[in-house]
Amino acid sequence: MRPCSLFLLLLLPVTNSYAPPPQKVLSNSPHHIFSNPPPSSPSTSRIPTIHESAILARRILHLSSIATLSTVFPHALALEHRPPSLGGTPIGLMDYYTSCAPSPYDPTILAIGIATSFKNTAAGSNMTLSLRWHPPADAPPAEDRYTYSPANMPRFSLLGHVEAMGADEVRRYNVSGCFLERHPDAEAWTPGNEIHVSYWARLVVEEVYWIGGFGDRAYIGWIPVGEWRGVTEVEVEGARLVGERGWERGEW
Repeated sequence: MRPCSLFLLLLLPVTNSYAPPPQKVLSNSPHHIFSNPPPSSPSTSRIPTIHESAILARRILHLSSIATLSTVFPHALALEHRPPSLGGTPIGLMDYYTSCAPSPYDPTILAIGIATSFKNTAAGSNMTLSLRWHPPADAPPAEDRYTYSPANMPRFSLLGHVEAMGADEVRRYNVSGCFLERHPDAEAWTPGNEIHVSYWARLVVEEVYWIGGFGDRAYIGWIPVGEWRGVTEVEVEGARLVGERGWERGEW
């Protein structure tokens, strides 16, 4: 046997030991990869449209109230005590938000001046708010391992910038009352408190990136901001997410 052939034979077992397992189609798959079934198909399952995906995203925003806020450290240290090599590095931190009037599509945030996220935005960073759906504790039992798999749950990111809200707007729309209804413990940090400087702000959404779940049954991609803002409260109230009461398999 030639040396070259012997070398290849020695490599084969090593290469095969790292080969990925064969791909399997999920047992409950509808499912038409990257496209909906033709109108004549008996299948009741289909990939939601961009607008339907926007409705689901807005419902998650409506039902949730805790998210990850991501910002970028400035290159200048300013008054922040941190390692000097972090300039330009992103950081994601948990924070409260609510979906309040007058623009429920732009999350309301209680910005605390000492918090890293808002030090970064004050230095010029944009902000991304990221959310994922958690099925309720009383969700009906799943028929398979994939229904409530975290990999199959919808999640999305809202990319934009932080904008301070004026005092008149805060009073007119009772922003404090709306926020504290979801986060009563935050009363100690509202503007005028004796602990930290804070202010009411909104994340002005400029882009929306959505992952609705597995790609053979959910839309994955960008949602135009017009679609995001155009979702009505009636649509939000009428939608149902995986595991919610009234949700049925195969529905978007």
